[in-house]
Formats: sequence, structure tokens, C-alpha cells
Amino acid sequence: MKVKTNQEKFEILERKNAEALLGGGEKRIEAQHKKGKLTARERIALLMDEGSFEEIGKFVMHRCKDFGLENEYYLGDGVVTGYGTVNGRLVYVFAQDFTVFGGALSETFAEKICKIMDLAMKSGAPVIGLNDSGGARIQEGVMSLAGYADIFYRNTLASGVIPQISAIMGPCAGGAVYSPAITDFIMMVENTSYMFVTGPNVVKTVTHEVVTSEELGGASTHSTKSGVTHFSCSNEVSCINDIKRLLSYIPQNCEETAPALAYESANEIRKELDKIIPENPNQPYDMKEVIDHIVDSDSFFEVHKNYAENIVVGFARLGGRSIGIVANQPAVMAGVLDIQASMKAARFVRFCDCFNIPLLVLEDVPGFMPGTNQEWGGIINHGAKLLYAFCEATVPRITVITRKAYGGAYDVMNSKHIGADMNFAWPTAEIAVMGAKGAAEIIFKKEIAEAENPEEKLQEKVDEYTEKFANPYRAAHRGYIDEVILPSDTRQKLIRSFKMLENKVANLPRKKHGNIPL
Repeated sequence: MKVKTNQEKFEILERKNAEALLGGGEKRIEAQHKKGKLTARERIALLMDEGSFEEIGKFVMHRCKDFGLENEYYLGDGVVTGYGTVNGRLVYVFAQDFTVFGGALSETFAEKICKIMDLAMKSGAPVIGLNDSGGARIQEGVMSLAGYADIFYRNTLASGVIPQISAIMGPCAGGAVYSPAITDFIMMVENTSYMFVTGPNVVKTVTHEVVTSEELGGASTHSTKSGVTHFSCSNEVSCINDIKRLLSYIPQNCEETAPALAYESANEIRKELDKIIPENPNQPYDMKEVIDHIVDSDSFFEVHKNYAENIVVGFARLGGRSIGIVANQPAVMAGVLDIQASMKAARFVRFCDCFNIPLLVLEDVPGFMPGTNQEWGGIINHGAKLLYAFCEATVPRITVITRKAYGGAYDVMNSKHIGADMNFAWPTAEIAVMGAKGAAEIIFKKEIAEAENPEEKLQEKVDEYTEKFANPYRAAHRGYIDEVILPSDTRQKLIRSFKMLENKVANLPRKKHGNIPL
């Protein structure tokens, strides 16, 4: 056998590199493009800083010898893995390649992903998964299932240690959905991605429901009905741009803080805020307008925008620093807390606390949603999730009460009593057990019933209750509100308060972990 020269060996490497770059081949790449989808490598090229991506495991091949797979091999085995930088910051990435066996997960495919996740935890850098897979590689049987479990285990170990972001850019079905579900944020692409545990055919067989993949588990469904996805993107380029933007608000790991932008203090008074609260206490207004006037210009990046719209969560910058915002939305269902809003906000609060992102709460809440659907659906447990999340959070926490703060919802929305560091109220704030009319009807029920003119007596008692409780001063007298401020001063007060709290240290009691009411 002729010994190869060094040049011949170099040429073999070049051919293998070229072969690996083709994935499942040009025809399958063309088919991917016809579906309006990019390839795994094209997605990585869009995500990473130019020339920064370093691939790991390019020549890995599957080990299966059954069902004809012994005759079909592709370098890389259906997933591209490696590391690089996004806006100069280290990230690890895996991109499932639908052109190779439909992106189906094999034993070696899973090993490549696990290797990336292990490196990410050692290095303290985010992991981004670009998902586009037909599911488990059924020819491999239990080895494929074991591969999923290996990934799930690492997702769980990495949770709260490094940020994990999942982008669904094609099918993601069966057991494959549980890895993204454990990660911090899920992105989906409209019309080309879907997620479900059981597909339309199984649903039809078992329940006799006829439903399309898009209706069952598309981006629109999961961004509005289930809340499974945090971002619904119009196309893959938009999705990748959203990943980049999201990364800009969060730190590399749980030991660091989010990157701050240069900021020069200027006139921080925002007179527009003085005109936002309507004279009629029952008239709605848009809390997003309040947010826009408080935070740095164009910095608010909303999360879960189309789900549980009665509460608003998202990232922003205040004086150049990253913060998380949780805000009741009086323009939707009066800003009431219900099951979906409680879960949405609790999850966001816990993410911010994991990664040292200070929390701002803007409060205008009439209470928890009443009704049999809510009670039977477990509003007690779900509302407690939000309460637990705030109580447990050790990051700087500031609340601004803009208008209503009624009942148990006042306590839950980051009150002083559950560990908030600073609590402000606008002069328009109403802090009470309930609204004036309902309170008067209960407290003065007998007097109203016995009055010559019950309606007149009721109004008199409503006015009396309003005068006494529908203001922030009783709470301020007790020290539950640190300061009553003009709305226009809010931005300035918050910048100074978060600056004051930036070295906050808070230690929870020693324990293995708490038992949040799941």
C-alpha cells in the first residue's frame, strides 16, 4: 500500500471539509430553501460575528448498523456544533441540520450537543440551540431516546447557571420539545416552525379532532394561547436578530452582570408622565406608554408580547443599565392578575433573579380575577408562583404604584412586605383592600339599607372611603411607601435608586432549594 504524501493528506482533509459543509447534499439544501428555510450553517453565519465560528465535531458519524444506515453516512451526523462570538461576546451554538436524516437525533448527534453544553458551563457562556428536527432517529431505538435524556439533564444542570436560548426553525415534536421547554427563552418562526408532543395524525386518531400542524403547534398558537414561545418572529432573519438583541440585555452567566452601555446623565424629568393617568379612576390607559417615558429611548424589549396581555414583561435600559420590567396593563382586562399573567410574570422574575438583572415593577392592579374558571384552574397555586418568585428574588427590586393596588394583589406585586427595596407611589395611587364602592357596600351595609335614600347614603360612604383610603398617604405614614413622587420625577428617582442598590447583598436561608407551588 502506497504511503500518502503530506500533500495528499492535506487534500483528504480539504475534501472532507468540503463534504461536511454540504450536509445532506445540494438537492436537500435546495429543498430546504424551497420551504423558505435556511440551512444550519447559514443560520450560524447570520448569528455569529463574521469569521468567529469555530466548529467542533465536524467529522463525527453515526454508529448505527441497522435498517440500512450502515450504508448511509454524513459527516457531522446532522448537527453543527461549535462556539464563536455575538457582538464580541462568547456563545456556544448547535444547529440541527434538516438536510441530514431530517435532522433526526442519534446517539452521536446528542453527544455533540452535550459536549457543547458541558463546555458552555465550564466557560460560563450562553448556549443557543437552533432546532430543526424530525425527532428521534427511530433506527437507533433506545440510544436515540437516551440521547434526548442526556440533553435534558444538562439543560437542567445549566438552568440558572448560564442563559439558554432555543430557536425553533422547523419541526420540533415528541420528546424533542422538552429540551427547549427547560431553556430560558423560546423563539419560533411563523409558518415554518411548530412544536407539539403529539402531531395532528395522533390527535385525530385519539380525540377525533382535525387540526393542522400550524393550528396545533405553530408560532401563532404558542405565542398567544399556550405561552410556550416567548417570541414569534416573521422570518428566520428576524428570529436571529431577536436572539442577538436578547443577548445584549443579559449577562454571560450567573456570576456576572449584564453589559452596561455608556450613558451621560441629562435632564431626566419626563413631564409627559404627569398627563397619563386619567381623571376617571376606571378609565384605562396604556402602561407601555409609561414604560417608554421611563426607560432609555427605544430600549424596551418586550417578552411574551402576545400572551397574557394583562401583564407586560420585558427588558429595558435605565441610564444605560439593563433592567427587567413587570407591569400590570390597565388597557387589558383592567390589569387584573389571572392564571396566565401570574405564570408569565413569575417565570420572568425568576429569570431576572437568576442572572442578576434588577427588577422594576409598575403597579396598577385591581386584584385577582374572580370566577369559577380561575378557581377551578388553580388561581391560588398560580398566583402563589408570582408571590414566591418575588419573595425569593435577591436582586434590586423597586416598585412604582401608579394607580390601583388592591387586595392581595398589592402584596404580591413586589410590596415592601415581601422584600422590595424601594417602593414609590404617584399621588394618583390608591392602596386599599378593595375598590371604594365594594368596600362601602360591605362596611356600611346596614346603614345604607336603613337610610331613607340608600343610593345617596352609598355615595356618601363611597366618598368617605375614597377620602380615607384611595390615596397613597396612609401607606406612606406606615413606611410601606418610601416616597410619594410626581410622575415626571419617576425616571430620575429610579436611576438614582438602582444606582444606590447596585451593590446590594441579600442571602436566603440555607437550604437545598425551595418548593415553589408548581
